[in-house]
Amino acid sequence: MKKIFIGIGLLLAVDTAMSQIKIGEAMPEISLPAPNDSIVNLSSFKGKVVLIDFWASWCRPCRASNPFVQRLYKKYKLKGFEVFAVSSDKKKEAWVEAIKQDKITYTQVNDNSGWDSKVLQAFGVEEIPTTFLLDKNGKLVAIDAEGRKLESLVKALVK
Repeated sequence: MKKIFIGIGLLLAVDTAMSQIKIGEAMPEISLPAPNDSIVNLSSFKGKVVLIDFWASWCRPCRASNPFVQRLYKKYKLKGFEVFAVSSDKKKEAWVEAIKQDKITYTQVNDNSGWDSKVLQAFGVEEIPTTFLLDKNGKLVAIDAEGRKLESLVKALVK
C-alpha cells in the first residue's frame, strides 16, 4: 500500500512540474481585481520588467519578503520595473490590511479562491511566496530568484 501512495505522489509531482511555466515562455494573462475592485491585467505592463509575486497576508515568509520587494520596486520603478503581486487571500479585509501594514505601493490584485485559484494552477504554484521575473517582452527569465540574484537580474533587464 505504501508503494502505491509513493507512486501516486511521484505522478502528481511530475504532472505539476510539467504544468509550471518554463524559462523563455510567455506568461498567461492574469486579470484580477485590485483593492479598489478595478480589474488589472498583467498584459498592461508589457514593455516593462515585471516581478509576479504570489503571496498571502497569512504567509509569514511572504510578509517577511515584502520589505525587500518594496525597496527593489522603489529603486527600479522609474527604470521600467513593476511588481504585480497576486494574493490568494480569501478575505479581502485581511489582504488590504496587510498591504497597509507592509506599506506596499506596487500593484496588488487578489484571487480570493485560495488554493483553488485557476491562476495558481495555470502558473503551477504549489507554495507561496513564489515569484516569476519577466523581461520587457513578457517572457519568463527566472523563477523564485531572491535577494542579490533578483536585484542583479532586475538591474540587467531594465537597462
